[in-house]
Amino acid sequence: MTWLIIKYLLTSAIVVGVSEFAKRSDRVGALIAALPLVTVLALIWLHVENQPQAKIANHAWYTFWYVVPTLPMFLVFPALLGRIGFWPTLAASVVLTIVCFTVFARVVGKFGIELL
Repeated sequence: MTWLIIKYLLTSAIVVGVSEFAKRSDRVGALIAALPLVTVLALIWLHVENQPQAKIANHAWYTFWYVVPTLPMFLVFPALLGRIGFWPTLAASVVLTIVCFTVFARVVGKFGIELL
């Protein structure tokens, strides 16, 4: 139980840290947010918990493929934010990401990469 609490505290500290940096500097906050900190932590947690190397490698592999269809959201969000407000922009970005992911998964599935 102590280990789980440590994992929660460290992981949440990173999220809070990113938002605090973002308050002070858009660029620094975005740079830190763009770093794969959560993925690196997940890989560390998997390793420390003695998960098989194949499981750790698969986590990194699938993370790469799941990141690609999220990228259009980061272009659409700032374009819509000033026009329709935060919540509608966030909702539209989520819908766009779901659509992009579904299309992307079907396309890469034809090349033997199963994401669904």
